[in-house]
Amino acid sequence: MEISVEFFPPKTEEGIARLLQTRSALTEKLNPAFFSVTFGAGGSTQAGTLDAITQIHQSGHIAAPHLSCVGTSRVLVKELINLYRDLGIKRLVALRGDLPSGMGQYGEFHHASELVEFIRSETGDWFHIDVAAYPEMHPQARSPSSDIDFFVKKMKAGANSAITQYFFNSDAYFRFIDDVSKAGIDVPIVPGVMPITGSTQLLRFSDACGADVPRWIRLRLLSYGDDVKSIRAFGDEVVTDLCDQLISAGAPGLHFYSLNQADPVIRIAENLDLIKRA
Repeated sequence: MEISVEFFPPKTEEGIARLLQTRSALTEKLNPAFFSVTFGAGGSTQAGTLDAITQIHQSGHIAAPHLSCVGTSRVLVKELINLYRDLGIKRLVALRGDLPSGMGQYGEFHHASELVEFIRSETGDWFHIDVAAYPEMHPQARSPSSDIDFFVKKMKAGANSAITQYFFNSDAYFRFIDDVSKAGIDVPIVPGVMPITGSTQLLRFSDACGADVPRWIRLRLLSYGDDVKSIRAFGDEVVTDLCDQLISAGAPGLHFYSLNQADPVIRIAENLDLIKRA
């Protein structure tokens, strides 16, 4: 079972030190296949992404920087992918990204398929390119079928594999796999996993990005109020069960949205017997 982990670039010295501790703990316990690092809205964390990716790569691990269509240009993307190639980076995550508040339009790339196609035209097969998948449909898609069409277009543009938006209903993932298979796409589609460590932030973020939190989970989380211990125990149980269903059905891996925290990921991996308890 291949495990990968997503980080966001820290903005403070304290955050940088904490991320190093998180990465060390995850490496010791899980030795992930790769670490990805997000690219902020409008490229707002470009320098932080590069710094984090460089540190991961120089430590001997596979690093996968995110690239976004938002607020970028062909010149900027060309500079970045050439820089990453010169560093020896071999994996990228190519995304359309979301427009930040106040930004009225995308840059020169409007869709991730255009970004993938450009990367391929500039660098050939140098990079393994991951793209996003949305088992519950992208919140801005016109219909489930049009969302599948956009996914197929990304794969035909040259993507190698995909990582999904997180979800809490395994049926959504299995249906998505069936739909893209019927569309002639047979590539690894790795489910994205969000550990549940709190209620307010999770529910707010899920509502914003279109990830469904089933009513029974939502109500249980709200019932715990500020009882962090109960929320954590319940969240671990829910996410462990979800991952167990995915693994049992043959998912090619698990990609954890860590929020730069090691313990939630490690607890779930221990529950799944993916690592040995100390």
